[in-house]
Amino acid sequence: MNTLDINQFTGLEWGRFKLKNGVTEAQLLACHARVTREFMSQQPGILGHYLLKGPDGQYVDLALADSQNRAEQVCAMWMDNAVTLALVEQLDPASVDISFWQRLGA
Repeated sequence: MNTLDINQFTGLEWGRFKLKNGVTEAQLLACHARVTREFMSQQPGILGHYLLKGPDGQYVDLALADSQNRAEQVCAMWMDNAVTLALVEQLDPASVDISFWQRLGA
């Protein structure tokens, strides 16, 4: 993963979710760190990968990319990778909401 230069960021993946019953935040943090280290950091065009916590047990997986298209391509690869699938398996499927965004202006 490149060092983030905010001027390179033009697209992102915003994945909002809750955890399955029985999954702890500590488990989520460890798995997310592994995904960042072993998968996301290996993907060209990914500029940053972050985990955010919101209200009511909601979390967001945020990936900054050099294009919206690249964010979508990398996200599509998650279901074919053992490391990322381990994270997906921690999520309550009914709560998952993934969207892709394009930065406007400079």
